Amino acid sequence: MARRILLVHNRYQQAGGEDRVVEAEAELLRSYGHQVFCYTESNDRIVQIGRIQAAVRTIWSHTSYRNLLKLIREERIDLCHFHNTFPLISPSAYYAARRAGVPVVQSLHNYRVLCAGSLLMRKGKICEDCLGRNVVWPGAIRRCYRNSYSASAVTAAMISTHRLAGTWTRAVDRYIALTQFAREKFIKGGLPAEKIAVKPNFADKDPGPGDGGGGFALFVGRLSPEKGIDTILKAWEMLPDDLPLRVAGGGPLTPDVKNAAARNPRVQWLGELPRSDIQAEMKRARFLICASTWYEGFPLIIVEAFAAGLPVIASDIGALPELIADGTTGLLFRSGDAADLTGKVQWALRHPNDVDEMRIHARREYESNYTADTNYRALMTIYEDASKIMPVPAHVQLGGILDLP
Repeated sequence: MARRILLVHNRYQQAGGEDRVVEAEAELLRSYGHQVFCYTESNDRIVQIGRIQAAVRTIWSHTSYRNLLKLIREERIDLCHFHNTFPLISPSAYYAARRAGVPVVQSLHNYRVLCAGSLLMRKGKICEDCLGRNVVWPGAIRRCYRNSYSASAVTAAMISTHRLAGTWTRAVDRYIALTQFAREKFIKGGLPAEKIAVKPNFADKDPGPGDGGGGFALFVGRLSPEKGIDTILKAWEMLPDDLPLRVAGGGPLTPDVKNAAARNPRVQWLGELPRSDIQAEMKRARFLICASTWYEGFPLIIVEAFAAGLPVIASDIGALPELIADGTTGLLFRSGDAADLTGKVQWALRHPNDVDEMRIHARREYESNYTADTNYRALMTIYEDASKIMPVPAHVQLGGILDLP
């Protein structure tokens, strides 16, 4: 049955994997005959509306509430699927859908509903101090959001207000966690287990498998501390083999990568490449390296690597061991351990036949679990489950804290 679906997303200043997932799911739904409507905000607008107003809207946006209620009613929306409401849309958007009697689905791309910094990470280390707290005060006093007391206090206030109000438990019909690992963290953080389904990301376009004939290792992603690029660069200083490392991406650690490339001729910085070029790199690479030191949501780059038949050498943290079968679709190394990464790279170089077998298994993994058709069926099951739940009455009190007009 074709539906009228509203996708809601607050875009980031720097577009990333999450923005691409939203676009891919919109096109997927349209390809199956659904009518898709989009309500978006952009963090670029913070400058226009001012930081004080943006702070207020982070906790409760009357603008989003009114606009969404009007849009849902005018377009006769059947279901609202939220991706990111932070900061300008705010959780008030859920209540607009509730008032209109429309089911609410929320994809959990990061840990923002539990953690002010969204990564469950502080000072480069995993941190779960706010999990299960009604008031996430550690995130405020430790400046977990952008290293700012004021910004962290606002973000922590948003999480805590809606935790105390019951928003996270009552105003959403179904959550989508990207991995079983993430689902368990969200349950530990207080979200209702019965409302959390697991659905991974997918590759919206099949690039076809490559042959790995380029003879290089590849990193693709944001050049930031939590992605572990420093671990990779250290490994290439230790690696005795003459294996090129090609790095595609940009971010705050770009100068570090440039300096490494200047010192070490085996390191090549490619800059930020269009998607078609990245796919071409993947087809030629021997393997992809994913060295994250945080609990990754679901790196889209891993799905795209598998689609290209590209094995992945990844850190053994968070959901990555769930996604990569050690010795079958790739290899795992100790997170943050450059020496262990060096050893796994050397093993791959000395066992080319095993790596060729991994290419076959990686492609099969994509075909079994990460195609658009497979993802669509999983998404429809979640939508149907959400639609079976009767929405709460139109006039809702947020635990006595906030009251809808």
